[in-house]
Amino acid sequence: MATQVLTTAVSRSVPNGSQDNEQKLSSPTEILLADLESQHTKPLWAQMSKLNPALPNPTAVPHLWQYDNIRPHLLRAGELISEKQAERRVAMLVNPARTAPYTTDTLYAGLQLVMPDETAPAHRHTAFAMRFIIEGSGGFTAVHGRRVAMTRGDVILTPTWNWHDHGKDGSGPMIWLDGLDLPSFVHFPVHFVEHYKESRYPSADVDTSASQIVFPWVRMKKALDGEGDDWMAKRYLRGDGSEVSKTLGGGAERLNGGKSSPATQETASSVYHVIEGSGHSVIDGEIIRWKRSDTFCIPAWKEYQHFADKEETVYLYRFDDKPMLSALGFYRTKDTDLEGLATPH
Repeated sequence: MATQVLTTAVSRSVPNGSQDNEQKLSSPTEILLADLESQHTKPLWAQMSKLNPALPNPTAVPHLWQYDNIRPHLLRAGELISEKQAERRVAMLVNPARTAPYTTDTLYAGLQLVMPDETAPAHRHTAFAMRFIIEGSGGFTAVHGRRVAMTRGDVILTPTWNWHDHGKDGSGPMIWLDGLDLPSFVHFPVHFVEHYKESRYPSADVDTSASQIVFPWVRMKKALDGEGDDWMAKRYLRGDGSEVSKTLGGGAERLNGGKSSPATQETASSVYHVIEGSGHSVIDGEIIRWKRSDTFCIPAWKEYQHFADKEETVYLYRFDDKPMLSALGFYRTKDTDLEGLATPH
């Protein structure tokens, strides 16, 4: 029977099913592998090191997206692609080593544009989103009936399954950085989207400074500047001290001119955006130079360190997958006590 299965397999892959090729694949091990494959099984022992790597092995690579290079094309899309055609007019930041929706292996980022008097129509989805406002004034987002203003540097949340739409009053473009947990739904195919019957969900203006889904930049900058260290990092947290979501989190950092952040190696991957200043990062030995409004990514377990140019105070925004990894017990750094990782039983 085993020989018959092997003969069939060989006949399908080799012209005329020649006897010479049958003999080349007739060792007991090759016959076993053919028999296993015929039952839609494969030997783990042949892929053990690949499926159980000794260290994290992300597919994504460090990469920089230069805002000055992308912005003209995004504005051109504003002229050519209507909000009705696009639903969301976004230039996805796709990692060179992957396809959309991967900015890193677990994070999605994109630059979204809304032009004056446009509406990005109301919908809701399972994915969680956090948005960093890069450019413009007069923009707003309405989340489940509450309309808040967009101001440069602010972070605005779109919680899971909340109706939301975006709009723009006045002149000039409104551009922001979207951060979503979309790659999770490639691994867990449980994502839902629903479109509202009208372009806008019924909403009323609320006090943006008091909103639970808005983190004003003026407030975060004051907190960063209130500390005396040359490098300072703070997380965006809810009123009870918890992360903004179960999957994504974020923070901001300040680097004084000519100074550097600590070298970090962690299982979390992150997307960084330069709020102010210029400098460079060393990521897994690679030097990536950045300036205001640029965005770059750091895959999991790639050691990194940020350096500010002299006489340039640098402010960085970051979102990451740390909350999800922490909840699953997967978060660790190079300094983690390894024995403490063992699950009690």
